[in-house]
Amino acid sequence: MTEETFSNISVTVLVGGLIAFMAFIVWDLAKKSKAGRFGTMMLFFVLGLGVVAFLVKTVLVEFLKV
Repeated sequence: MTEETFSNISVTVLVGGLIAFMAFIVWDLAKKSKAGRFGTMMLFFVLGLGVVAFLVKTVLVEFLKV
């Protein structure tokens, strides 16, 4: 396994773990602040846009390499 392959796999796995941890933090924040259903949905939507941006960037980079 080359260093580049290892780096790509590591970044994907670790960023995925970070995203899962951030989702837990948002859920815990909504629960502790008693945000309600709408507030919880808004927290996940707004903070989830960062995750979507990361995924779009990854797809665009792979698409533009070709």
